[in-house]
Amino acid sequence: MAILIHELWIESGEERTFCLAGPMGDDARALLLPGAQKVWTVEGASHFDAMTKYYEHMGWGRYTTEHAWHYEPYPEEWLKIQQGESS
Repeated sequence: MAILIHELWIESGEERTFCLAGPMGDDARALLLPGAQKVWTVEGASHFDAMTKYYEHMGWGRYTTEHAWHYEPYPEEWLKIQQGESS
């Protein structure tokens, strides 16, 4: 099972971005305003796992979803991409 690193970025005010670390989060980070700061990192084995931890960190209560794919484990290939390994 692939465990991926996720990052929480804070921009000015209440703007937040929660994305994958490494190359798979490049597009999201490219949209950040200058001066945005990475304030937290967390590991997750699936989208649901990462979002559950994010919701707990933010004090937003329980994360819920209706999308079955959110529960699927991250592919091992994604871990290789995050670690900078070529296939």
